[in-house]
Amino acid sequence: MLFDVWAPHAQERVTLHLPDAEVQTYPMERDPDRDGWWSARVQATHGSPYGFSLDGGPVRPDPRSRRQPEGPDGHSAVVDHAAYAWAREWRGRPLSGAVLYELHIGTYTAEGTFDAAAKRLAHLAELGITHVELMPVCPFPGTHGWGYEGVSLWAVHEPYGGPDGLKRFVDAAHAAGLGVVLDVVHNHLGPSGNYLPVFGPYFTDTHHTPWGSAVNLDAPGSDEVRAYLRESALSWLRDYRIDGLRLDAVHALVDTRAVHFLEELSAAVDGLAAETGRPLFLIAESDSGDPRTTAPRAAHGLGLHAQWNDDFHHALHTALTGESQGYYADFARAPLEALAKTLTRAFFHDGTYSSFRGRAHGRPVDRATTSAHRFLGYAQTHDQVGNRAVGDRLSASLSPGLLACAAALVLTSPFTPMLFMGEEWGARTPWQFFTDHTDPELAEAVRTGRRREFAAHGWAAEDIPDPQDPRTRERSCLDWSEPDREPHARLLAWHRELIALRRSHPDLSDPDLAAVRVAHAAHGAGNWIAYRRGDVRVAVNLAPDPATIGLGRNGRTRVLAAWEPVEAPGRDGVLVLPAHSCVVLGS
Repeated sequence: MLFDVWAPHAQERVTLHLPDAEVQTYPMERDPDRDGWWSARVQATHGSPYGFSLDGGPVRPDPRSRRQPEGPDGHSAVVDHAAYAWAREWRGRPLSGAVLYELHIGTYTAEGTFDAAAKRLAHLAELGITHVELMPVCPFPGTHGWGYEGVSLWAVHEPYGGPDGLKRFVDAAHAAGLGVVLDVVHNHLGPSGNYLPVFGPYFTDTHHTPWGSAVNLDAPGSDEVRAYLRESALSWLRDYRIDGLRLDAVHALVDTRAVHFLEELSAAVDGLAAETGRPLFLIAESDSGDPRTTAPRAAHGLGLHAQWNDDFHHALHTALTGESQGYYADFARAPLEALAKTLTRAFFHDGTYSSFRGRAHGRPVDRATTSAHRFLGYAQTHDQVGNRAVGDRLSASLSPGLLACAAALVLTSPFTPMLFMGEEWGARTPWQFFTDHTDPELAEAVRTGRRREFAAHGWAAEDIPDPQDPRTRERSCLDWSEPDREPHARLLAWHRELIALRRSHPDLSDPDLAAVRVAHAAHGAGNWIAYRRGDVRVAVNLAPDPATIGLGRNGRTRVLAAWEPVEAPGRDGVLVLPAHSCVVLGS
């Protein structure tokens, strides 16, 4: 088989090492047609270990390794994707009309493997989920971690089950009618086990990110770096039959070239979708507040298919909790107004002043040309839970009624809804930040850094969970006995009911933002919000007292779903809604 590697930093030679029964070494030759590439054709089979040595240096894993059986620092292994026998064909599921569910393989079950997670997929299918969004699965140091410190962007974390484990999971998900979305990280790589700089200019000091030097997207050598990231993304979609990718923090992908990397990537993904006949999509996590992220390439946009909408989350979170620190400050001044704006215009900051940033931020969404399904709406995510000091979910402080209200606002919103694992039953388990760094110095730096960060906000160091303590990860695993107990069982049934309503009522999947009509309590006169989507009306009372809401005369209405028993409005259009409750009304 052909082994090749881009190693422009090699001065004289690159050597291929095949350590089977005994180490075999093979000199590699420069590729005359590809600058910086070296190749050698030798006999090897699926599973054969190998590595590369530059100019007589240590043997390093392949930057494009498809498998790292011994972890990020070990030898790579050959993967023949054709050797896996897929159990079924899959036509795919489009993003439009989807309900996503974000989960972390390492804590979705106590076992923390693909196979264990696959056994819980029936729960998601019964819930009404359409796509499972996996947090990153690339190799990282140790056994347990969030996955955002990956170093081999073509490989799969071995403790989860490696390449075949991921394929079995995808196969099982497709058998259950579920699409699979994978979170990938292009904006940085982990500090431990990262040997890319040995091979070539994968990073540049021209730009900087919160994680150090930026990935090289526009400096000399960037053509190959862009190809490295692009082909990695296509491999997940092609070789693993993933349905879509969530792109982490795309605002940190600094690219000054005329054609932005994300535009190039979206064109490649659209091309693969046309080739395979499957709907494939890209979802951006972006802090830029820029609708050009999802605007078509023909309209000078980047052409990504959707983006997370943190503005909706922040407005909802402040309305539910009253929190006002950090980036919640602007939303907390008038939470219902902020929530109403995001429900009708997607972004809260659309050129307005952001006190958190100390400047104007964002750009308005053109509601005439932008479908609401291009924005993901959510009440909780791994970031918004796990980056809190103690990883506390909304269920740690809110009543079941308020959790039901959050579900109603997410699942009847005009956006593509997304739940975070366990949210559907109000899981009481926290989801905390945990690591398993094998480098003692790095482990201590992460531990002290996190405690220092939250000490600045008044937290005592001893109250911040130690990321390296195995118990931190163990506390973060879902408790699968909860869904059978109250109040969890009732919340789970409520989520199922709302998702079923969304599927059965076309008005709830209408992508027209301009068609959403919102009313809310005046400042100091209650804490309710109501909105209309076609013939469907949703009313939510976040106050601890009943609310009287005038919905206007609109003929006969009936209760489609309600958290607490409630009478449909009479001819006067007045609705009396119990405390911490919500209702969905239809004609």
